[in-house]
Amino acid sequence: MLRSARFIVPWLLVVAAACGGGQNKSAEPAAPAAAPDAKKVDPATAGDISGKVLVEGQLPPNPPIKMGGDPACNNPNATAETYVASNGALENVFVYIKDGLGNKYLFETPAEPVKLDQKGCMYHPHVLGVRVGQPLRIVNSDQTMHNVHAMPQTNQEFNRSQAITGQKDDFTFTAPEVMIPFKCDVHGWMNAHVGVVTHPYFAVTGNGGTFDLRAVPAGTYTIEAWHEKLGAQTKTVTLGEKEKKEVVFTFKAPIAS
Repeated sequence: MLRSARFIVPWLLVVAAACGGGQNKSAEPAAPAAAPDAKKVDPATAGDISGKVLVEGQLPPNPPIKMGGDPACNNPNATAETYVASNGALENVFVYIKDGLGNKYLFETPAEPVKLDQKGCMYHPHVLGVRVGQPLRIVNSDQTMHNVHAMPQTNQEFNRSQAITGQKDDFTFTAPEVMIPFKCDVHGWMNAHVGVVTHPYFAVTGNGGTFDLRAVPAGTYTIEAWHEKLGAQTKTVTLGEKEKKEVVFTFKAPIAS
């Protein structure tokens, strides 16, 4: 029994170190400040930008995930969520206004958290967006230990253990960044992607590959569509007052080797 304990204790220390506190970075940039004459968007004159994200060609099948190493996670039918498409419409694409707003407008930061859940030993949703300064609430809904490891390039990296079922931790980001990869160091197949922006004009495509950016002020904008494997595309849109514009992005499936 004592001999077994000598092996168990070091293993627990390794896990605790892997899933413990965040790794600190210095000189973390802040979000750009609004101009002195910045104003709120007038909904009476704002327009809408909507559209669809398509994919040409045959996407590769998502590889199966082997969860047997953790009995609490065992799902024999689990697959990765890299490519999700139906009838040529691509899901899990982050679409947002990349440029054109400048610092001319004031946007209130939502106090309501955006939820990233760990359920069935997968992140839900796989792709999501959050505002700078808005809480990102990460929840462990599983009866096993997870850790949340965010790996940004601009914001501060963190790595937080969640050993208790129902545990909730809130995090905020101080600068825009598209995209931030998340992973779990305990379950190597778990991954998610979070887009951080300073404004409300972002969306993630779901069934049908559609997106909507509502109440956008008149102006000329760069719209970007980002996919974790197929890359990013941009389009320029000029929107007049009360105008509605549609944009279509078309990605090409990777060529089979």
